[in-house]
Amino acid sequence: MSAETRREKAEQIRHLLDTEGENVRENASHFNENRYDAIDEFDEYEELRTTVREIKEDAIERLPELVDTVTESVEANGGHVYLAEDATDANQYIENVAGDAETLVKSKSMTTEEIDVNDHLETAGVDVYETDLGEFVLQVADETPSHIVGPSIHKSREGIAELFNEQFDPEEPLETPEELTEFARDYLGERIRDADVGMTGANFVVADSGTITLVTNEGNARKSAVTPDTHVAVAGVEKLIPTLSDLQPFVELIARSATGQPITQYVTMLSPPVETPTLEFDEPETPLSESDGDREFHLVLLDNGRTAMREDDQLRETLYCIRCGACANSCANFQHVGGHAFGGETYSGGIATGWEAGVHGQESAAEFNDLCTGCSRCVNNCPVKIDIPWINEVVRDRINHDETTEFDFLVEGLTPDEEPGGVDLQKRFFGNYADLAEVGSATAPLSNWIAGTAPARALMERVLGIDRRRSLPQFERETLRKWFDSRGGSRVSPADADREAVLYPDAYTNHIEVERGKAAVRVLEALGVAVEVPDVASSGRAPLSQGMLATAERHAHEVYADLAERIDAGRDIVVIEPSDLAIFAGEYEKFLPDRSAERLDDSSYEIMEYVYGLLENGGDGESLPAGDGERVAYHSHCQQRTLGLEAHTVAVLEDRGYDVLTSETECCGMAGSFGYKREYYELSMDVGSELETQFQDEEARDRTVVASGTSCLEQLDSLLERPSRHPVQLLDPDQ
Repeated sequence: MSAETRREKAEQIRHLLDTEGENVRENASHFNENRYDAIDEFDEYEELRTTVREIKEDAIERLPELVDTVTESVEANGGHVYLAEDATDANQYIENVAGDAETLVKSKSMTTEEIDVNDHLETAGVDVYETDLGEFVLQVADETPSHIVGPSIHKSREGIAELFNEQFDPEEPLETPEELTEFARDYLGERIRDADVGMTGANFVVADSGTITLVTNEGNARKSAVTPDTHVAVAGVEKLIPTLSDLQPFVELIARSATGQPITQYVTMLSPPVETPTLEFDEPETPLSESDGDREFHLVLLDNGRTAMREDDQLRETLYCIRCGACANSCANFQHVGGHAFGGETYSGGIATGWEAGVHGQESAAEFNDLCTGCSRCVNNCPVKIDIPWINEVVRDRINHDETTEFDFLVEGLTPDEEPGGVDLQKRFFGNYADLAEVGSATAPLSNWIAGTAPARALMERVLGIDRRRSLPQFERETLRKWFDSRGGSRVSPADADREAVLYPDAYTNHIEVERGKAAVRVLEALGVAVEVPDVASSGRAPLSQGMLATAERHAHEVYADLAERIDAGRDIVVIEPSDLAIFAGEYEKFLPDRSAERLDDSSYEIMEYVYGLLENGGDGESLPAGDGERVAYHSHCQQRTLGLEAHTVAVLEDRGYDVLTSETECCGMAGSFGYKREYYELSMDVGSELETQFQDEEARDRTVVASGTSCLEQLDSLLERPSRHPVQLLDPDQ
C-alpha cells in the first residue's frame, strides 16, 4: 500500500467515524448484546450450531445433486428454475421474465445487490421499488447497504426524517419513528398493490419440496411474493438445504444470531406457484389483489463464482454462511465504521472477505481485508462455526502473492509458493517482527534512541506507514532468556518439582516486556514448578496477521520441532501472550499434522490459567503475595476471551485478596500491529475510547490497571495516565 493510499484510507475512516460511526456502533452493539442475551437463554444453541454446520457441509458437498432435486420439485409444482452462471446471465433472465412489466417490488436481498438487478431493470424501463424499510431508505438516498441484515444502520432517525421530508414533501413534516414507518408503509403498500412483478431473495431453499423460506421482521417479503401474479426468487445456490426437516435448526438460529430475537416476526414458507390470495392492509373491504389464480414463479439460482468457491478448499467454508451478520455485529472495528469501510462491492463484516473474493474478485476484498485483525470473536459468534479469520488470512496471503511481480521473485530469489518480495514493506516489517526484535535487543539502547528521533519517525511513517503518534516499544538489552541463563536456570530442580514447565518466550516477553517474563518464572517457581526458558522460534502469529502464510507455517514447524521432545518428557508449555496460545490451538491445526497440533494444544496453557490450575490442585497460594484488598481494573485480551480463559485470571486475583473490576469492553482496539498503522490509527483509538471511558470513571480511576495481552497493555498505556501491568506481575514474590 502506497503512502498516498494510506492517506486516502485514513481520510475515509476519519470521515466514517465522524458521519456514520455513532449510528453503526449503537445499532450493531445493540444487535450483539441482544444476541448474547438470546443465546444465554437458549440451552440448545451449541447443539444446533453443530447440527447446522453438518447440514451445510453435506449440502455443499451434494450441491449439484440438490440443484437437480430442487429443479424437479419446482417444475413439478408448475414453476421454473434457472441456474444463472453469473450476474449478466441472471439479470438477462429476470429482464425476460419481467417482459413489458412497468413496476417491480422487491424485498431485501443481498444476492440481488450482488448482481445489481435494480440498475439493470431500471435501464430496461422497469420501475423497481424496495419494500424493506431499510432498503427503501437507501434507495431514496441513493446509497449502498452498510450491513447485510440492517442495511441502513448507519443512518439516524433524524437523518431519515430529513431525507423523507426533502424527497417526498409531505403535508406535515415527518419526525417520529412511527410517522416515518407509517409513511413508508402506505407509500410502499400502494406500490405493492399495483406491481406487475414481485421479487424476493430466499434465506433457505428446500430442495426436496421446492419450498422458499423468507425470514423477515416487516412482512413486506411475503406481500411482494404473493401479491403480484409473477414472483421471482433470486438465491445463491448455497442457499439449498436437502429436506424440510433440515430447516428447523436454521430458523431457530438465524434470528438469534442476527438480531437477538428468539424468532423473527415472519417466517414465510412458500412452495410456489401458489394461488394469489386476497390480502388486506388496513381496511378489510380493500383487497390487495384479485386474481384468477394464474401465477408464474421463477427461481433463479445464482452461481457467480460459487462453484469455484466450492472447489476451493480454503474459500469453500464461506458457502456455509447464512447471512446473519453476527460476525459484523461482534467485531469492534465494524461496530465503529460499518460496512462502508469494512465491506466491498456487496458484502460487509468479517465473512465479506470470502464473499467478495469469491463473487467479485480479490481486488474487491483487498479494499477492506486488513480491517479483520484475527481476534476470532466472530468464530464464537457464527452460528455455523465458520473460521472467518482463517478465510481472511488466506485471502490476504493471495492478495500479497497477486501483487508480487516477477521482478520481486527474481530479486528476492523466491519461488511462487514462497512469500512475496518487497511489494508491501509494511507487512513484511510487521510479519518479521521477531527478527527485528533480535536486532533491537542486540543493539539496545542505541536502537531505541535512533527509533525515537524525529527523522526516524518521519521515515517510518512515510515508508512503513507507522503512525508517529504511537509510542514505540523499547527493546531490552538483557533478554528474558539471557536473564534466565545468567541466574543459572530454574531455582526449582526437576527432582524437587511438583511439575515441570517450559515458559514460552514470545518475542515481546523475551525482548521488550522482560519484567513480566521474570515475574512468570518466579511465580511458577514459588508454586513448585521447575521452569525452563528455551530458545524457541516465534509462533508465527505476526506473519499470519500479515497474510504471510508460508512464513507462519514455517514458524509452526520450527516451534513444534523445538517443543516436541519437551512434550514427550511430560513438560507443560506455559504461554504469556494469549495470541500465541490461540495460534497453537487454532491455525496450527492447518499447518501441522493432526497429531502434532493436538499434542501441542493439549500441552499448552495460558499463564494465569496454569497458575489457577496449580492452586486448585494443592499449590501453596500463601507463597504468593496477598492483595490485601488492592483495587484492580482488569482487561482481558480478545483471544483470551475467545478461548474461555478470562475467568481464571479473575479467580486467581480474587483468591489472593484483590478487588477486581473487569472490563466491559471486549476489544482495546490495538490488535497487534493494527494500531500502529497510519491508516488505522484513528479507528484503533476510537475503539479504545470505550475502554478508556470505563477505566477513567469514578469506580475505576484509582485502581491498578492490569491487562493480559501485549496489545492491550500498549493501548492502555496510550489511553490512560497511569501505567498498566500484566496480572502475573501482581503475583510476583519479588515485587
